Amino acid sequence: MVSVDPYLNETSRHADVVLPPPPPAQSPHHDFAFNALAVRNQVRYTRAAVPLEPGRMAETEILARLVLAATGMHGADPAAVDALVIEQTLGKAVRDPNSPVHGRDPKDLADRLTGDNGPERRLDMMLRLGPYGDGFGADPDGLTLARLLAHPHGIDLGPLRPRLPQPLKTRSGKVELLPGPIAGDLPRLRAALDERPAGLVLVGRRHLRSNNSWMHNVPALTGGSNRCTLHLHPDDAERLGIRNGQPVRVKGAGGEVTAPAEVTDAVRRGVVSLPHGWGHDRPGTRTRHASADPGANVNQLLDGSLLDPLSGNAVLNGVPVEVAPRTAAAERRPGTRVP
Repeated sequence: MVSVDPYLNETSRHADVVLPPPPPAQSPHHDFAFNALAVRNQVRYTRAAVPLEPGRMAETEILARLVLAATGMHGADPAAVDALVIEQTLGKAVRDPNSPVHGRDPKDLADRLTGDNGPERRLDMMLRLGPYGDGFGADPDGLTLARLLAHPHGIDLGPLRPRLPQPLKTRSGKVELLPGPIAGDLPRLRAALDERPAGLVLVGRRHLRSNNSWMHNVPALTGGSNRCTLHLHPDDAERLGIRNGQPVRVKGAGGEVTAPAEVTDAVRRGVVSLPHGWGHDRPGTRTRHASADPGANVNQLLDGSLLDPLSGNAVLNGVPVEVAPRTAAAERRPGTRVP
């Protein structure tokens, strides 16, 4: 197992080799993922603010070398990975009748790419082929890497534009609101609506400053409301004899954890909530700040048997649990384990 990670954390501690990438200040950045959630089209590329130390590899080079190693090409130049991606992408684009470069010579297009390295050339290619790109000269005002570098604060591309049906990949070419497999599963949904668990059910929670567990090792992003507490309704707390801030035991099919109670009407009666991404108390990690306030690993409550029959995904919400105040007498019971 090889892990590319800046931390030796709960996952990477299992790795045979941990390859730490450079920090953000030494890495270039172009946002692909979150632009899909934007409410206005914009684009920006930022080169690394601080140069890499001699001999240190960029994250793109680390990943390229891993690709070469996994394919048996040990010792090959990492630039070969970028060259192969460019060749294959342009070869596909020139065969696509809807592409701005349909029918052109892919080698000529590759020669037109700019950038200081392979990843930048790949970015230039994707910008030029994209809906706002210059189409390799077809639109003089279109996007290129050079144009982004000339606008370090980004370029406002205006409001969102309709794209349907171009991105649809369904056989019908339409947005299929009720495909057959989902329609066939509706009887199970109707039956589930009439089911009411006798006890409590557990749902997850995500804090504003805690998108992922690595943020718990950043002091500025911890504290305040970003805590691992069990939310439960005041009526449930009164019924169970639980006080606000009191340690409580949460037991599921896979095990049990302990967390402080946070009594709140933000959850419904019969529902309790624990945030994911906590449980930084495993041996062999080096997340000093996170380990000082480890919280509870909600995954310990699951035994892996609850699966969505349609998708096969693990069921993580609406899981039956038992909740009780943590007492010294309970901890002394034989066979009881409290993390």
